[in-house]
Amino acid sequence: MAIYDFDRCIDRHGTQCKKIEVLKQDYGRDDLLPLWIADMDFAVCPEITEALVRRLADHPVYGYTCLYDGYWQSIIDWQRERNGFEFTREEVTFVAGIVTGFGLAVNFFTKPGDKIVIQQPVYYPFKDVIDGNGRITINNALIQTEGNFYRMDLEGLERIMEQEKPRMMVVCNPHNPAGIAWQPEVLREVARMAYKHGVIVFSDEIFGDLMLFGHKHTAMATVSDEAAAVTVTCGAPSKTFNIAGLKSSWCVVKNPELREPFFKWIEINELCNANLVSIIATEAAYRNGKQWLEECLHYIEGNVDYVEQYCHEHIPGVVAIKPEAGFLVWLDCTGLGLSHDEVVSLFRDKAGLAMNEGSMFGEAGKCHMRFNMGSPRCVLEQAMHQLEAAVKSLGK
Repeated sequence: MAIYDFDRCIDRHGTQCKKIEVLKQDYGRDDLLPLWIADMDFAVCPEITEALVRRLADHPVYGYTCLYDGYWQSIIDWQRERNGFEFTREEVTFVAGIVTGFGLAVNFFTKPGDKIVIQQPVYYPFKDVIDGNGRITINNALIQTEGNFYRMDLEGLERIMEQEKPRMMVVCNPHNPAGIAWQPEVLREVARMAYKHGVIVFSDEIFGDLMLFGHKHTAMATVSDEAAAVTVTCGAPSKTFNIAGLKSSWCVVKNPELREPFFKWIEINELCNANLVSIIATEAAYRNGKQWLEECLHYIEGNVDYVEQYCHEHIPGVVAIKPEAGFLVWLDCTGLGLSHDEVVSLFRDKAGLAMNEGSMFGEAGKCHMRFNMGSPRCVLEQAMHQLEAAVKSLGK
């Protein structure tokens, strides 16, 4: 029996909600249905809210707060029990976000002019961080399969490592925007190459707890001794429990030769200091949020099925690529026969929908859109009806 209500519509206007407040700036109009930035519109599980209220209401001092044993143990226990990812207290530190963690790793482990491999189409801030810090982005593009899914180009990756001599690569695991749960044998092969060529692997595992339709998450660092030796892993409760605004993430490095100088540098520069609310929310989520998460995942699966079926029946030119993880759906709009700019205009100007346009994720993302499914079903129904009407208007 369900305990939590994911059908409840919550008005986020007036709360400095980014997905609403920057619509005019980023999309040119503020009357769009916001289905872009990757946070959910569901109420946070009450166990988190109650923990925050107790601390903030019951004690009137909000001073410096230490990262205590219970906080660390909640992360360690959750990852061990849910994902089979085991690490010690010494092997984990706090970071303020995944992109922040990536930026720290880039600045510590590489120098300007070094090459870093990404696999487009992929989460666009990776390239922004690499380029913005004076490093060079190398693209090992994913290969689209017949079923509108993707696989890694492992042969191409081997050539890149041999010829380009990159210092680092990024594995988006699970993948954003396509929602791929990378299989252990794939990750093991990546680790083999990285270890052989002296490449550090940054594994973004922020969607690792949001596995759908029976798929399992495999932490990169667990697949082999070689993987443990080269991997810097970042994860977070933020996407999982819809607390992205609290800025709470963690970073695990198993190899002491990488970890000790990196963590020392982070500590000396006070880059691992969490705020009071992020600490409380993280522990509450990991200790008491399992039931909420299970119900949330079931609801998201229903959303994905609804959109996939709706596109199939009513908008055949748009294919919803069924994700194995996360609450984002990658829409393949190539069947509409439009240019990329025309697809973007269709969604924004005709359908009134704010989604992430695929070109943000790389050249291969053209004529694709990233659709955030983390909303009540009625919102998705409205979006689908608006998109169907917009597509039908093309033939008039």
